[in-house]
Amino acid sequence: MSVQPVTGHSLAVRPPVNVLGVAIDALTVDELHQAMRQAVQRRWRVTVLHVNAHGLNLACAHPWLQTYLNEVELVICDGKGVQFAAGWLGGHLPARITYADWMWRLAPFAETEGMSLYFLGGRPGVAQGAADRLRERCPNLRIAGCHHGYFDKTRLGTENQRVLAEVNRADPDILIVGFGMPLQERWLMVNRPALQARVVLAGGAVFDYLSGTLARGPDWMTQNGLEWLARLWIEPRRLWRRYLLGNPQFLCRVLRQKLRTAP
Repeated sequence: MSVQPVTGHSLAVRPPVNVLGVAIDALTVDELHQAMRQAVQRRWRVTVLHVNAHGLNLACAHPWLQTYLNEVELVICDGKGVQFAAGWLGGHLPARITYADWMWRLAPFAETEGMSLYFLGGRPGVAQGAADRLRERCPNLRIAGCHHGYFDKTRLGTENQRVLAEVNRADPDILIVGFGMPLQERWLMVNRPALQARVVLAGGAVFDYLSGTLARGPDWMTQNGLEWLARLWIEPRRLWRRYLLGNPQFLCRVLRQKLRTAP
């Protein structure tokens, strides 16, 4: 049986919330798991992207990204700032689904359902390290394969075609791509039609977090909207522009949307 594409936000259980021109699906983790189960059982081809403040800033700067976010089946909220913005704009996003936390819930769910996972991204060995740590908690978790993200991603290039063929041979139910934004979205936009995985997730730095390669801030920061500050403290040279310039820019953009839509 072939994998059938699904268009639009047909898997959502309630209307999406528009933040800066992107329709974000108002899902809890359990509802997202149900949507994934449905896609795997019915062999639908579903793509799940995520947005945080940085991602929405990128979508404002790159029209192709905003278009693609609005074309895929599901877009999940990955940031307290996005939750806050949705509420301020009159909507409601019931959960912040961030991969560093969510994967520890997705793994036992996939183990129970018998779903297979493939990890694509990170430096050599990092995705495998992430898989090994998940298996420590979920020994029966089916890992269909792992591959690093350091390959030539030119669509018709030899390396890219080899990776696509390898993933399709593994035939995972769930493919997690972790190249970082917006590279992973650009790659998926070009290559998703060639991928037979039922569900594809864009996971950013997920493998670095799962493998322990990249540290997170303390719980009191990550659970109270201050994870950006913790990340800035850990990687100031790489992330200062994203947060010190990007966060105020995001707030200004949301304020403009609020003023435009005010009665």
